[in-house]
Amino acid sequence: MIETEQEARKKVERALLVGIREADQSEAEIQEQLDELADLVRNLDIIPLEPVVVPLHQVQAQYYVGSGKAEEIAQLARECEADCLVFDTPLSPSQQRNWERMSKICVIDREEVILDIFAERASTREAVLQVELARLEYSLPRLTRAWTHLSRQHGGGATTRGEGETQIETDRRLVRRRIQMLKKELETVRRQRSTQRKARTRNDVPHGAIVGYTNVGKSSILRALSGAEILVKDQLFATLDPTTRRIELDGKRQLLLTDTVGFVRKLPHSLVDAFKSTLEEAVQADFLLLVLDISSPLLDAQWETTLAVLKELGAADKNIQIVFNKLDRIDPDRDAVLLARLNGLFPEALRISTRSGEGMPQLRRRLGEIAAARQRVLQILLPPQRHDLAALAHASGTVYEEEYNENGNLKMVLAIDERHWHKFQDYRI
Repeated sequence: MIETEQEARKKVERALLVGIREADQSEAEIQEQLDELADLVRNLDIIPLEPVVVPLHQVQAQYYVGSGKAEEIAQLARECEADCLVFDTPLSPSQQRNWERMSKICVIDREEVILDIFAERASTREAVLQVELARLEYSLPRLTRAWTHLSRQHGGGATTRGEGETQIETDRRLVRRRIQMLKKELETVRRQRSTQRKARTRNDVPHGAIVGYTNVGKSSILRALSGAEILVKDQLFATLDPTTRRIELDGKRQLLLTDTVGFVRKLPHSLVDAFKSTLEEAVQADFLLLVLDISSPLLDAQWETTLAVLKELGAADKNIQIVFNKLDRIDPDRDAVLLARLNGLFPEALRISTRSGEGMPQLRRRLGEIAAARQRVLQILLPPQRHDLAALAHASGTVYEEEYNENGNLKMVLAIDERHWHKFQDYRI
């Protein structure tokens, strides 16, 4: 069943996008949403056609929109030879079936587009499991779409079922069984990730998570700070799995940074639930780097979406450091009004460009301040036989003063991470 739908999707080349304008929405808002939907569709190698916007005062059960407007859209799809209708709003399984019967072409909604993109991007075992779970939970109430070619062979009462109905029931049982297996496997993955987090906690190194809208440059920031080879692509949802790297800062300070999956407006709840083990990195982190694309016309929407997802995850009350990326795409004169507005709204925010390097030293300094907050300043007196602690102070901390007294004891003033300070406890003065 799943293979049949995927094969059918590969034949889709042109999509007519349909946006629903609620009474309280402006034309600009709808246009922004449709622009983003077009970007999502392009990531599936589908060509988006000129979109249709439908003003809606009340949702209709059969097609979501009125039957007259539905016929009009279906006719337009035929005229422009669209292979698919893509709705920016969620459709119920019955509405999706009604549209396909009436239009005679593939009909999907925004959620299915996002699920398909995630399926293409998934590479590691964890991401593959998470995406498969989300897709199966989405597909379960829609199985009849895949079996419309199977007709009822026997008429009669409710206990008499045809070949198609029997196959659908078999598929439902198989899908439910697979969903349960996937949930068990993902629970094992979550326990493993929890163990990894406990190990980081024992090391007591500050841990931050890079969060934000998809394709704002989170992976580029992690690569620039760590110097590690990390996948960086100019595409939506290039990163599905959390990637953690150790960052070396001035003053021999260290912290861990984790790149997380990008957010998007109207992120399917099935994906939020399925990606809990990935997104929990944001919940468990000591602080968050919230990255925004300063050059994006959807900047306000990205900010609102990111905050909404963080609230849903219970991470909105974290220490959040706002970082505006892609500063190289901004013209100070042309965008003076934007920059002034952002200065007023986010006076503590940093502006950087991973491409040009502008602002990166300031970001490293800010991270150094966060790491320094986890250090303690100690004044100690070490006996001659504890040269190991003197070496540890120089290797892992910052030594401000040191001198030997007449007895050969070493007096030191130093700043050391909390993970080491207890080793010096007996020698404090």
